[in-house]
Amino acid sequence: MPSTRSAVLLAILGASLAACQSSAPPPVAAVAAAPAPVIADLAPGAGCGPTIARTQSIVAGDVQTGDLSEPVGQRFGADLAKAADACAAGRDAEALRLHAAAKARYGYR
Repeated sequence: MPSTRSAVLLAILGASLAACQSSAPPPVAAVAAAPAPVIADLAPGAGCGPTIARTQSIVAGDVQTGDLSEPVGQRFGADLAKAADACAAGRDAEALRLHAAAKARYGYR
């Protein structure tokens, strides 16, 4: 025959176990999906033009999703515009150097 103390402990344990089994798990909150950046317009191919265009698209997507602040995105975009101008003028090596420097400055690979 269990002692009074053992009986009380068993009653508490039984009530605790019943409470754990009867409670439903908390509802899972729906998480709103962040809009995906548009990357369908990425220029295919190699060379300075498509390379800079891909980076510009990535930066625009990062600003859109909030991964990059608007002011930083504008500065990065201005640096990429200088690279794009050099590329359009036929100065591919300069354009690619400007592109690489801009990516390094803002922590992109």
